[in-house]
Amino acid sequence: MTWDFFLNYEIFELGKFKLLMGNLLAGVFIIIGTWLFVVMLRRAIMKPRFIIDKIESKRRMSIFLIMKYFIWVISFAIILEVIGVDITVFVFGSTALLVGLGLGLQNIFKDLISGLFLLFEGTIKLGDIIEVDGVVGKVMEINLRSSQILTREDVIFIIPNSKFISEKVINWTHNEEYIRFSVFVGVAYGSDVELVYSSLEEAMQENKSIRNKPKPFVKFLDFGESSLKFEMVFWSKEMFFIENVKSELRRSVYKKLAENKLEIPFPQRDVHIKGVEHMANIKPKEKNN
Repeated sequence: MTWDFFLNYEIFELGKFKLLMGNLLAGVFIIIGTWLFVVMLRRAIMKPRFIIDKIESKRRMSIFLIMKYFIWVISFAIILEVIGVDITVFVFGSTALLVGLGLGLQNIFKDLISGLFLLFEGTIKLGDIIEVDGVVGKVMEINLRSSQILTREDVIFIIPNSKFISEKVINWTHNEEYIRFSVFVGVAYGSDVELVYSSLEEAMQENKSIRNKPKPFVKFLDFGESSLKFEMVFWSKEMFFIENVKSELRRSVYKKLAENKLEIPFPQRDVHIKGVEHMANIKPKEKNN
């Protein structure tokens, strides 16, 4: 068996289309070459050396995803040409089919277009902490149709991309790496306010998850019904685990206040029941023998 005979070996025939072994191998080599090129492209973009080093890593990943989808589309078109499929006939012949699918799969096409908008605009990037439908999570993957969100409970949410375009989404890490947070504390009336200030500030300074710049501070909010209300304001990059940071901070605050004999009050009520004093004077009736 000669090499030419092997390459021209006909695998199957359908009308005017013939799939030859050489064309099939060429298509396989194109797929492997495209995959290797995409891998090298990812390394080049994610580990830059020159101008692209000025672009943040999350944005670079979005650029890579756009280029990856574009490269695979071009590669797929080349493969069709190599194996002998006429792309122009394929496109025009499938127009009616695409129109019918478009009417029946509007939501899917909507998600696909939304995915492209997300990648081009960069409003949501890999690693961002977002809040959608009351769920806070980290963006793990952005695909064309849907994205994967990892919640604080280690649950993966698969959300259609159209939801990010048409509905309200909070991106906690869009502008700054460090986010501002607050913890509220109430102390009893008669407490030394300056001692309260120093205790709360010390608790924030000792927490390693709280940033020193901008400097955390304490605000005297108001005279409450049963307590003096204070607010602890601080910045942290631990958005994903911020509830753990707040919990640790509250524990430290409680310890500081107890050491300084500062009381955290709780609401107390006096309940008066009318008629109780008359009931106390009523004697029970004697039973008839």
